[in-house]
Amino acid sequence: MKYKKHVFICTNQKDAPKKCCGAERGSALVEAFKASLKEKGLSAEIRAQKAGCLDVCAFGPGLVVYPEGVFYGNVQLSDVEEIVESNLVGDKAVERLVIA
Repeated sequence: MKYKKHVFICTNQKDAPKKCCGAERGSALVEAFKASLKEKGLSAEIRAQKAGCLDVCAFGPGLVVYPEGVFYGNVQLSDVEEIVESNLVGDKAVERLVIA
């Protein structure tokens, strides 16, 4: 497997009145994850990238971490470092953000 972990962040755009991750910081989250991984020297083993709809619109902005398949919702820019340290490095999900 090329990457130890893979983070897919929804950047999908939908017409109002539906909530959409793209309008709710999806692209900013992608950049924040990429910057954090690069700063920590992890970008060769963990990949963060934009994704289309993850079908968690009501919980957006959303993302999923593989290979675990942990879905996170209502992710804020202030949550990025916690997800990186806890889930991507420490293999422990950030329970307060997990979508059941």
